[in-house]
Amino acid sequence: MKTNQIIESKRISSWMMFLLASACGLIVANLYYAQTLIEPISVSIGLSSEAAGLIVTLTQIGYVVGLLFIVPLSDIFENRRLVAVSLIVVVCALLAATFARNALSFLTASLFIGLGSVVAQILVPYAAHLASEEQRGRVVGNVMSGLLLGIMFARPLASFITSIWGWQTVFALSAIVITLLTVLLSRILPERRPSPTINYDKLIFSLAGLLKQTPILRRRGIYQACLFGAFSLFWTVAPLRLVNDFGMSQQGIALFALVGMGGAIAAPIAGRLADKGWTGFLTGLSMLIATLSFLLAYFFQGHSTTALILLILAAIMLDAAVSGNLVLGQKAIYSLGSEVRGRLNGLFMSIFFIGGAISSSLGGWSYAHGGWSFTSLIGVVMPLLALLYFLTEKRTICKER
Repeated sequence: MKTNQIIESKRISSWMMFLLASACGLIVANLYYAQTLIEPISVSIGLSSEAAGLIVTLTQIGYVVGLLFIVPLSDIFENRRLVAVSLIVVVCALLAATFARNALSFLTASLFIGLGSVVAQILVPYAAHLASEEQRGRVVGNVMSGLLLGIMFARPLASFITSIWGWQTVFALSAIVITLLTVLLSRILPERRPSPTINYDKLIFSLAGLLKQTPILRRRGIYQACLFGAFSLFWTVAPLRLVNDFGMSQQGIALFALVGMGGAIAAPIAGRLADKGWTGFLTGLSMLIATLSFLLAYFFQGHSTTALILLILAAIMLDAAVSGNLVLGQKAIYSLGSEVRGRLNGLFMSIFFIGGAISSSLGGWSYAHGGWSFTSLIGVVMPLLALLYFLTEKRTICKER
């Protein structure tokens, strides 16, 4: 208890903020390396085009399971040790994916990559614990910008490495990086020993009560589920379109994904503006931008250079909308109480990752049966539904945030 009080009273250092942001980016990137590699991986392990979406979907399912059953442990167990154990799981799963020779072994490894990578969602509320109240939005925004850069940089990096050495090298190199990161975090992170008032069984059963009693959590989770669903849909199908409509190689896909990283700048900006009370306005704006990004992709199709440029613009807009709204949601739920922060974060992330998992599997099906037109129309509907739901939000809830 004494340790927690000391930590809560201090302002987080710039070095520690940078370390946590970098760690989150490196860890969560493991969820997205396969996203632009669906074609070479599926060919290698014998998956059909319609089932190829499972490569991403199972990773996200593993992530959801971890969010529900591992992240809440950060409210009762020492955080540094929990981080180390979770990262060891990631390293083992990455090595298994590297040497997988069939669909079953690779998909199983993907499930455990997602399961262990939830450590990133232990580190984000950990950073919020280290921050003072007045800097919490900025800290969460900066750490999340590192996480989101990891998500966005994973795609071009994986494509570039695959074009030279093959997709297995991506997972092998990541295993080495995560091993080094595990050693570094184990030595540098300060201990955080929560003072648990309940055991693990009651902790897990308390999740349903928290969800029922916290309207902000439900709303923010549904908002982000719709936006992240659109994000997952786009990045599951966009590489297929780039190959089929524009004849791009893995290096071309890497450049496309690299440009899309520009949207990550929205995360720290959203965090700072949230500290100034702009949460409501920015939430609606994020949903509107996400809707417009898919409308842009739908109305300007074809194989021309103009269509490609507008597709790049749509990717940037969508990434900015999703990353900005994510920080707004986390800022809102982290203000609800430090003693349940791990559970709240786990619930929030699991809700919207379920949306991402459904959309990833839906992407392969929609593209196979209706092409880019059908897929982009589905993409329009998701953030539009979130926007319509947002318009029903009571002003009193906005004031609470």
